[in-house]
Amino acid sequence: MRHVMEALGKAKVVVEDGKVVYVGEPKIKYCPLFFKHRGIKEIDKEEIKKNIEFRIKDFGLFTKDRKVLEDKYIVPFGASEIIMSALKRKVVDVAVIVSDCAGTVITSNPYLVQGLCGRISGIVETSPIKEVIDKIEKAGGIVLDKEAKINQVEGVKKAKSLGYKKIIVTVTNLEDAKKCKELGAITFGVHTTGIEWDEDINKYFDLITACASKCLREKLKVKAQIGKTIPIFALSQIGKEILLERAKDLDNILITIEDLPKLSSDQPKPLI
Repeated sequence: MRHVMEALGKAKVVVEDGKVVYVGEPKIKYCPLFFKHRGIKEIDKEEIKKNIEFRIKDFGLFTKDRKVLEDKYIVPFGASEIIMSALKRKVVDVAVIVSDCAGTVITSNPYLVQGLCGRISGIVETSPIKEVIDKIEKAGGIVLDKEAKINQVEGVKKAKSLGYKKIIVTVTNLEDAKKCKELGAITFGVHTTGIEWDEDINKYFDLITACASKCLREKLKVKAQIGKTIPIFALSQIGKEILLERAKDLDNILITIEDLPKLSSDQPKPLI
């Protein structure tokens, strides 16, 4: 069973049969989130390997022991947390997401979204694990392809065929965002470190996380923003409404008017 993920620092990580067998060189050396939550001051191959091994042990990443449901948030304003709140508050009907061990998943269960996506990075390739697929289906998820293929456009088409109207989909590139937007989906850009700038990003993404992207911090036309170190930007009216719905689920919220983007001094290093 082979699984490939771009993890800390956007380093390629390969896991086979529950063991980390390859770690590539990270492109980012420092991430404020991993420093805050895991105490990682500098991202290197050894820290990456340790972190992935921790995830395998802690919640069964890439194994049959994978936990699929979660009702607590990992960070206040992550992509999975925002989608979880949007589903709970009925701003959207269904989400099309990506999970290890299953590939593209369609679900209206907010806790399945959080369980599958709250603690993973960019899944590039995954292998099907029947026990995990069974858990997902029992929790109300629909696995697009039993071979665990990742195809977000086909996931949106499947959601539409099931009668869903307000569909939110996670996408990692502009091409998929365009196709999903043409199908009427709300697009949420994730895993954007190193994304190549194109003006169409402003047009085809409703929400997008900045990750360690330099161009997104400098060139987006932002309507609303959550977070200042790894910000998530709303680029459309529906994106702004979804961000505000997430804010309703949290305490100690400050809402103010600023020129956006608004960034703290503590950013990933380097931005690319």
